[in-house]
Amino acid sequence: MVKENNEFGVPTYPEWESEKNVMLSSFFWGYVLTQIPAGQLAEYFGPKRFLSAAILTCSVFSVLIPVLGGTFGYGGVIVCRIVQGLTQGFIYPSIHHLISAWVPLANRANIASFVYAGGPLGTVMVMPVAGYFCGSQFGWPMAFYTLGAVGLVWTVIWLIFGIDSPHHHKTITKEELMYIQDGAVNDKKPEKLPTPWKEIATSLPCWAILVCHFGSLWGFWTMLTEIPTYMDKILHFDIKSNSTLSALPYLVYWILNLIMSPIADYLIVNKITSVGVSRKIFNSIGVFIPAIALTALVFIGPDEKVLTVFMLVVAVGFNTAILCGFHVNHIDVAPRHAGTLMGITNALGNCAAILAPLAVDVFKSIGKYQESDKALWDIVFITAAVLFASTGLFYNLFASGKVQPWNDPKNSESASLQEKQPINEKK
Repeated sequence: MVKENNEFGVPTYPEWESEKNVMLSSFFWGYVLTQIPAGQLAEYFGPKRFLSAAILTCSVFSVLIPVLGGTFGYGGVIVCRIVQGLTQGFIYPSIHHLISAWVPLANRANIASFVYAGGPLGTVMVMPVAGYFCGSQFGWPMAFYTLGAVGLVWTVIWLIFGIDSPHHHKTITKEELMYIQDGAVNDKKPEKLPTPWKEIATSLPCWAILVCHFGSLWGFWTMLTEIPTYMDKILHFDIKSNSTLSALPYLVYWILNLIMSPIADYLIVNKITSVGVSRKIFNSIGVFIPAIALTALVFIGPDEKVLTVFMLVVAVGFNTAILCGFHVNHIDVAPRHAGTLMGITNALGNCAAILAPLAVDVFKSIGKYQESDKALWDIVFITAAVLFASTGLFYNLFASGKVQPWNDPKNSESASLQEKQPINEKK
C-alpha cells in the first residue's frame, strides 16, 4: 500500500510511509474498548450472535479499506481499522466463553491452543497471498477483497452450525453432557452470576495473567508488525520473498502448537503435574525462548541472513507455548467468568499492541534513526525481550491453576474442577 506504483498502474500511496505505524496501531484503538463489554454480553446472551456480527462487520470494512483509502486518504484506512477493532473486540471473549462451555478440563489446553493457533495459521496463508497480489495486476486491494469474501462465507457457515453451549444443543445426550462437564451430574443450564469485580481486581492469579498478557502481546505484535519492515530495510528481501519469509515463523508457530498442546494436557491428565505447574512450564517456554532469540538478534549482523531468519522463526515459533500457559489460564481460575476475564486482560494487554508499533517511531525520533539503521532494531528487539522475560517471571511467581472461590460463591467449597466427584463414585 505504501510502496511506489507498480508496473500495472495500481494506485499506491508512498506518501503514507510516515503514517504506517499509526495505521498499524489504529486497529487496537477500537479493539481495547469493546473487550470487557464483549465478555459480559457473551456470558449473558451467548457468544454466537456476537461472533457473527463481529466477523460480518469486519469483513465488510475489509472490502471498504481500498475504497475509503482511495477517497479519503490514510484517514479512511484508519477509520476502517478502528471499526474492525471495535468489532473484533468481541471475538476472543466470545471464543473463551465457548471453550469454557464446551471443552472438558482434560482437553482444555489442547483444544484452546488449537483454536487460537488459527490466528497465526491465517497469517501463514495471508502473507504469501497478499505478497502475490501486491506484485500482480490485481494489486494490493485484491488482498482486502479476498479476506472480506472469506469472512462473509465463514459468517454464513457459523450462523448455520454455531451453538452457544451444550445446554442449547437440541440433540446432545446426557452422556455427552456429562463428559463435557468432567463427569459431574448437572442437567440444568448454568445460572447467570454477577461479575465479582472486586475479587477479580484483588486476585494475584488474575494479575499474573494480565501482566503476562501485556508483555507477551508487546513481543508478539512487535514481531508481527515489524518483521516485514526489518526484512525489507535490513535484510533487503523483495516483496514476494519478504511476504513468504515473514509467514514462515507463523507456520512454525502452528506446527509447534500441534506438538506442545497435547503434551500439556497429557501432563495434567496423567497427574504428572498440576494444572498450575503445566501452565507455568509452557508459559516459560513461550516467553523465555523468544526473549533469548530476540536478544541474539542484537549480536547478529545484517549480512547473516539465514541465521537472522532462523532466530526470528525461533522467537515467533516457540511463542506458541503461551497458548498452553497464561492464554488458557482464565478458564482454569474462573470458568464461570472466563469471557469477562479474557475481556479484561485482553483489553489491557492489547494496550501493548497499540504502544509497540508507536514505540518504534519514538525510538526513531529520539535516536534520529532511520528504518535502515540496525541500531534502531536492536533497541526494538531488546525492549520486546525484556518485557517477555520480566512479565513471564511475574506470571511464574503468582499464577495459579485452581478455580478461585469467587468463581461461584454458592460452590466456593469446591476449590477446583479437578475435585468434581465422578458420577460412578456418587452414592
